[in-house]
Amino acid sequence: MKISRDRGNVLIRFIAGITILGMSVTASEELSKWLRPEHIPAPKDNQITSERVELGTFLYFDTRLSRDGTVSCATCHNEANGWSDGLPKAVGIEGREGPRNSPTVLNTAYQIRQFWDGRAKTLEEQALGPIEADVEMDMDLDELLKRLNKIEGYKVLFEKAYPGEGITRDTLAKAIATFERTVVSTESPFDRYVKGDKNAIDANAKKGFALFTGKGHCTDCHDGFNFTDGSFHNLGLGDADEGRYGLKKRAAWFHAFKTPTLRDVTKSGPYFHDGSIKTLAEATAVCGNGGRFPNSEKVSPLIVDRGLNQEELELLVDFLKTLEGTPLNIKEPTQFPQ
Repeated sequence: MKISRDRGNVLIRFIAGITILGMSVTASEELSKWLRPEHIPAPKDNQITSERVELGTFLYFDTRLSRDGTVSCATCHNEANGWSDGLPKAVGIEGREGPRNSPTVLNTAYQIRQFWDGRAKTLEEQALGPIEADVEMDMDLDELLKRLNKIEGYKVLFEKAYPGEGITRDTLAKAIATFERTVVSTESPFDRYVKGDKNAIDANAKKGFALFTGKGHCTDCHDGFNFTDGSFHNLGLGDADEGRYGLKKRAAWFHAFKTPTLRDVTKSGPYFHDGSIKTLAEATAVCGNGGRFPNSEKVSPLIVDRGLNQEELELLVDFLKTLEGTPLNIKEPTQFPQ
């Protein structure tokens, strides 16, 4: 398969453009922590290049990575749904439902743990999990590598991206992880506000931001440019999922799940690990006023009733809406390597 030179040039321009949210000189020191850093972190052995992004894009959208050729990574993580899928629980091949909501891929490059329970430390480690999971893509990795090695177009792409390394578990994981690193938040009205445009958000959103950083104590968990502490908390949802406690038996992690980013949160519902909350307003009320079941066992000490009234909850939602950035407009390939 001949790889499009135009597509490669587009990818190079894309990589050059994903630093759009570099810290502005007009942002005050106090507010600058809310801006996305200029550089996207990547391992030394898997730096972002146009060749790796191109390969990773194909793999991310290719349904041939699933056992029956019906599901791709993008099935559960697509831009239209905030890089989630808009469903309460992930649905894989043959309509199999997973145990948890599909977390957004957005800004996972900046996370120190992947998955709701944090069982993967890197995107490379995360990338292969859904492929093997029986409720997702249900594909044996050895069989997948054989399948990919029979596709001449992929052999060419892997050689360009990872010269001399071949099509292996490592290069497969690296390529998908590289694409995922390019899925980053773009400039939002709140970012323009932080950079000095005081008219970028309205008065209600400004009041909501004051509540977010003040009375609501939202920054106890949702702090920094990615609006997450990267840690794990029990929100008192009352479900049976043990969360991170299933991996490490620490009492504080009983029913605890990773704090998600709030970037583009308007697009990524339904919310929480169980997908049980349909609206952003309801999610805000649960977090702000002590959890769904405040007396649930081991509820995080940060999840307490802040006494937020309906007007204050609505103001918080007004603020959260300002975190929606412009679309990345990453287009799904219409033709794949043959």
